[in-house]
Amino acid sequence: MQLVQRSKRVVEARLNNTSVRAISGSMVAYEGQVAFKSAGFGGGDGVLAGLKQRATGEALSFMEASGNGIVYFAHNAAETTIIELDNETLQVESQQLMVLNGNLQTNVTFAGLRGASSGQGLFTTTVSGHGQIALLSNGGPLIHLEVSPQYPLVVDPDAFVCARGQLSQSFVTDVSWRSALGQGGGEAFSLRWDGSGVVSIQPAER
Repeated sequence: MQLVQRSKRVVEARLNNTSVRAISGSMVAYEGQVAFKSAGFGGGDGVLAGLKQRATGEALSFMEASGNGIVYFAHNAAETTIIELDNETLQVESQQLMVLNGNLQTNVTFAGLRGASSGQGLFTTTVSGHGQIALLSNGGPLIHLEVSPQYPLVVDPDAFVCARGQLSQSFVTDVSWRSALGQGGGEAFSLRWDGSGVVSIQPAER
């Protein structure tokens, strides 16, 4: 296991002639013989990744740490959670990504339109393959919610962190609770998840 939970806000990466990728600026300390370099963006590889980044605003700037030693990662005092992926795909809010290791690929996919009247496209970042991913959550640790065919789940998009399993996402635009809470600016919508899987949220809105 390369990523280890050092504390609730710090993840350590143990390198043994290996490497990890992390969002730029998240390294807070390191020991040993470790080298750092830019690792591009999180929308995939090459020119297509750059086009996706500009089109979607998914500005995932990564750095790579490689060598022998221990690297410590943290970001804005947010809490951290390490998730193991075994040839799975994780849909994740890009702002919540911190560290990736193993044979994991990132991409940006089209998630649909935010309401027919606005026509605004929404996109999601996916992480797929085999390895570990360290995620960030604000306001406390991640809350994992089960989704089943009998019980679909609707979540606030500002609280959503990630989803895994056999899930499909859609948008609920006839949301009244935002107006009731004084959050009715613009076209209100929520994310609906159907199928079987787990959706993780944070206890604070972005």
